[in-house]
Amino acid sequence: MTVINTNVSALYAQNGSRTANAALQTAMQRLSTGKRINSAADDAAGLAISNSMTSDIRGMNQAIRNANDGISLAQTAGGALDEVTNMLQRIRELSVQSASGTYSNDDRANLQAEVSQLTAQIGDIVSNTKFNGNTLFSAAAGTAATDGTPGDPGDPTADPPVPATPATPATPGTPGGTTFTIQTGSGSGDTVDINIAQLDLSDVTGAAADDTADPPVAAKTGVDISTVSGAKAAMGFVDTALKTVANVQATLGASESRLNSVVNNLTTNVQNLTQARSQIQDADFSAETTSLAQAQILSQASTAMLAQANQSQQGILKLLQ
Repeated sequence: MTVINTNVSALYAQNGSRTANAALQTAMQRLSTGKRINSAADDAAGLAISNSMTSDIRGMNQAIRNANDGISLAQTAGGALDEVTNMLQRIRELSVQSASGTYSNDDRANLQAEVSQLTAQIGDIVSNTKFNGNTLFSAAAGTAATDGTPGDPGDPTADPPVPATPATPATPGTPGGTTFTIQTGSGSGDTVDINIAQLDLSDVTGAAADDTADPPVAAKTGVDISTVSGAKAAMGFVDTALKTVANVQATLGASESRLNSVVNNLTTNVQNLTQARSQIQDADFSAETTSLAQAQILSQASTAMLAQANQSQQGILKLLQ
């Protein structure tokens, strides 16, 4: 049937041109962005899955950075304790030297001068070692012995102070320390604690005892190797301090080892999850370039057919001549 009001061929050509142009735009968009999914219209379920994977990947990447920060913290503390250990070993060496009967009191005084400097430096390291402004260690002050005298020293009704027993060691403070919690995942249980113990090195460094007693008991004097007996006693103090430091170092080493395992595990998970997301979200350039070429040909062909369809209507005019 020959008609002029409805050009069906032109409608077919127009629809083909629209479809081809839409496919052309989609292929160009995917090739431009590198993504197969650029909106929910492309793949709603795939977009939701890839977004969830992106959240997991970004969270794990931050957890890796957190763990690395924790490793740095443990290394900072461990480095400080390495130097403390070196100085304690030197103090013990000097104590053994001073305990020898071949040295004079003047010689021991010279040895004590070095010990005093080393103990002061140990105290500084323990008190001042920080990571990002956070103090890592705290020296545990001993608790002074009390004499049982009520009232303040200035109280006229107070009993006369009873001298503390000579050479009585102060009661060590309750072990405590600082705990740094490292978040290594999205869950509340995904944490690693770095417990840095409270270091009681008062026997070595001469840290002040607790002065809350009435009356206050004199602070410790620390290691004194100016005499043979003091040098022998210092060996025991230093041995105890070395064990204390070694225990803290062991804890730090265990935490660092665990955090390294966390980093390794998270890195593997990020790699696998990123690959899975890529399969869902990323464009296959081989397939998309093929689709682009096909869409370009179809667009050109539909345009040509539209022109032919419009031209075919002019043949009706010959029937009217």
